[in-house]
Amino acid sequence: MKTNRRRFLARTALGVGSALLAPQLLAQTKPAPKYFDPYEPVALGHTKLKCSRVVLGTGVKGGNRQSNHTRMGKQKFEALIRESNDRGVNTFDLADLYGTHPYVIPALKGIQRDKFDIVSKIWFRDGGIPEKERPDSNVVVERFLREMNTDYIDLVLLHCVVSATWPEELRKQMDILSKLKEQGKVRALGVSCHSLEALEACINEPWVESVHTRINPYGMSMDGPPEKVVPVLKKIHAAGKGVVGMKIIGEGRLRDDPEKRQASIKFALDLGCVDVLNVGCESITEVEDLAAGIKKVQRRM
Repeated sequence: MKTNRRRFLARTALGVGSALLAPQLLAQTKPAPKYFDPYEPVALGHTKLKCSRVVLGTGVKGGNRQSNHTRMGKQKFEALIRESNDRGVNTFDLADLYGTHPYVIPALKGIQRDKFDIVSKIWFRDGGIPEKERPDSNVVVERFLREMNTDYIDLVLLHCVVSATWPEELRKQMDILSKLKEQGKVRALGVSCHSLEALEACINEPWVESVHTRINPYGMSMDGPPEKVVPVLKKIHAAGKGVVGMKIIGEGRLRDDPEKRQASIKFALDLGCVDVLNVGCESITEVEDLAAGIKKVQRRM
């Protein structure tokens, strides 16, 4: 009787233990998704940001605080933002250069601020915006916060860096931005690169947490041919920095070429070093087409 009781208890304990372990084992053996999810939250390097794979850009033909998006008018632009968010886009790429700061918060009224990410960029070069003065980054960011009606910006970039020595030339502004991050007014910092030399300077610059880079298989509006740009991006990504791909649709030149557009989407995702795709969609149909293209790309296991 004692022997039978011991066997019963042992079998019962084994059964309970298996039941408790089953969900964990299932979670461990659950196969990874076969295809890319366009709205999946993706970790942006070592930052705390998790951006939707589709990022809505707002700077098509941008300059002097205007873009094709602002030229839509408030009602249409805000509808595009809201409808993109309804589908799963949680990251919006803005800039002082584009004049798109006032639109996102009103468009997403009623949605918690921590449920979406705002990216913006500081224009420090000559021209581009109406004022000749270029105040320090703290002054500029405070203005951004007022224009956006928010307490913080998720990612702030130095816009359009081209010099190989930009980390030395812009060190003062970088240090100011670091202090703003400590104060909680900025969550992550980085640059938008517009030359191969500037891109290469990101690899070993610890201040850089994320990089906006132009990438497509055709070399359209890029910092160099893909065979030169890609190895640099792989090093940047390997260094733990986020990589945001721009000009995926060739600055709009692939808009009416479905075959090349799909090839470009696949190229960027297959690289394994481009975290999210920042595309200046100008209609919800374009957002949906981009998402559909992403869904067609099979992950490399």
